[in-house]
Amino acid sequence: MWNRVGAPLLGRERESGSLERLLVEHRAVTVVGGAGVGKSRLAADTLAAMTGGPWQRVVRVRWDGHGRATPGVLASEVCQALTGRRPRREADVGGLAGQLPGPCPRVLLFLDDVDPVHAECTGVVQRLLMAVPTLRVLVTSRRALGLGDERVLRLAPLSTEVAPGETAGDERTGSGPAGDERTGNGPAGDEPAGARGRAPAVELFLARARAVVRDFRADDAALRDVAAICRAVEGVPLAIELAARQVTQYPVGQLAELVERRQCWLSNPHAAIRRHRSLRDAVGASYVLGERAVRAVWGRASVFAGDFEESTAVFVCAGGGVEPHQVPGCLAQLAAMAVLEPVCDPGGLRRPRYRMTRAARDFGAERLAEAGEFAVAAERRTLHCQRVAAVAESLWSAGCQSQAVRLVQAEQDDLRTLVHEAPTRADDAAAALEAVLNLWFWWAVHDTAEEGRGLLLRLLPRCPPDSPLVARGLWLAAWLTAVSDPREARDLLGRAWPAAVLAGDDATVGRIAHVQGVLALHRGDERAAAAHFQEAARTIPATAPGGPAPAVSLAALALAQSGFAPGAAWASARRALAQPGIEGDAWACVVARYARAYVDHQQGRSGRAWHRARRVLAALDESLPAPCGVVALRQLIADIEAGAGAHGRAPRLTLPRARTATPSPVLAGIATAR
Repeated sequence: MWNRVGAPLLGRERESGSLERLLVEHRAVTVVGGAGVGKSRLAADTLAAMTGGPWQRVVRVRWDGHGRATPGVLASEVCQALTGRRPRREADVGGLAGQLPGPCPRVLLFLDDVDPVHAECTGVVQRLLMAVPTLRVLVTSRRALGLGDERVLRLAPLSTEVAPGETAGDERTGSGPAGDERTGNGPAGDEPAGARGRAPAVELFLARARAVVRDFRADDAALRDVAAICRAVEGVPLAIELAARQVTQYPVGQLAELVERRQCWLSNPHAAIRRHRSLRDAVGASYVLGERAVRAVWGRASVFAGDFEESTAVFVCAGGGVEPHQVPGCLAQLAAMAVLEPVCDPGGLRRPRYRMTRAARDFGAERLAEAGEFAVAAERRTLHCQRVAAVAESLWSAGCQSQAVRLVQAEQDDLRTLVHEAPTRADDAAAALEAVLNLWFWWAVHDTAEEGRGLLLRLLPRCPPDSPLVARGLWLAAWLTAVSDPREARDLLGRAWPAAVLAGDDATVGRIAHVQGVLALHRGDERAAAAHFQEAARTIPATAPGGPAPAVSLAALALAQSGFAPGAAWASARRALAQPGIEGDAWACVVARYARAYVDHQQGRSGRAWHRARRVLAALDESLPAPCGVVALRQLIADIEAGAGAHGRAPRLTLPRARTATPSPVLAGIATAR
């Protein structure tokens, strides 16, 4: 009935079974997915494997043309394939019932790669299903037809990871207006990928590499490089196969670096289908079908390194013949073409967010550079990133810290791109430095100190030395460096202090004193540390943005005093919790309550300390990254419970005084996010 056109694609057994079931149960089925995901191969292999079905013969019409086709051409091709003769006019397609051979022919019409004639295909399929009740239709396209009786199988890329304890390729189904059935990534054959310990994408790469290099072997290091290649191409089978062919020219380690930088160069000049001869051609097949505005938005949106909101795309992509009101519609079309992936439900309560696939982003960047628009789009993205960093800092200072963290999480890819592109002009470096400084809480509070320190040390030499940003940058770099390299931190503070004094920046002067207190604790000089923290708490204005509040310095003061002045430590901890606006500063509140619990424990009130620490942990938002101080809180609870007995019950107030670790390393962890 049907000849197999090639070896089955590895990792698609589950999807093939789903397609077979849909073909048996429904009259119209469409396999949709992005460029190179394997729609045609899956459909052909599934039909080849079905020895019997509710049809007598299969008729395949493959659209091999490029660009937009003349109206009526597809209808003519379908009529000729079904009847053996071309119709005299397009209306004859609706009268095929009387022309098909046999009294009640049962035919499966396979319309393959119909993207260039998508609109016409929708009309042809609708008329045929109405005219021929026994007809079944299978379509492969990047977009669904949108018919009421249509069932859609969305083909995702192969999984690049194997979840522990799960079989790769678990099927996830859902229903939509058109009976949308979503299948998960990966295989589900007799031997699941999880049992082999390799992701389906890695298995496909190894199989194709051995097809071109018969003795190809991959040790553990090579397998890590192969996995990196598969992640870089996002599990797209065509890209994996094209990359695997390159093992004849490059070691897999070098190949992983090349693919991470660019992907459209991957090619196979011997591929039977012209658009599969390179990844650029495969992605470009969608580009040539789009309207001018859609192509322009595609190119301009390629400057985004990660997810982006619809409103952000309007800011970056509008202009040059594209009106702002056109951008949302263009984004929806690109999503329908699988160029963009909706990050959240476009019809949900949250604002629409999109992510451009990696290959589409590389292709769009090439088109953007050819159009001479890259500099303008990149400048608009830079302005957007500056605005995001400023808004995030304002949210943090206003007490909306969870919103600030979520905003940075959503935009962190583009924020990193802003500062990693190594700006050469002083103005660009100053803009990037300002964004890094506005994100001080992300580096210092949420365990990304090393990244923030590296960015600061990279940007500071490129900024004018008399810039007011430099003193703040030196202070923040010293704070983030205090644990890993105290000597360098002292050098940075020595440069920051005179600049802050000359600028009259009391907040930075006070925060420099706070870092000096941290360094004093590292030396074991608790009295000197207490003096520095006392000065910091007096000097930092209560509402000064851009760094920790005075309550953090008071909490640090309590920890430093706990070793030599318990009464003063208890008073300092209470002062920290009594600071104006402390309830609106969630992180400062965590630090201050830790200090109160720590001092209570040192003074023998371990039961009270245990309850305080537990309440702080219970109030944290588990959907957000844990702020620094949480590890110290958990350690304090563990120390108290270790003294309470093996059952871990809350200790009673009559427990003897027990001292935990010295405050120096604990404070260092709180103060520098280490």
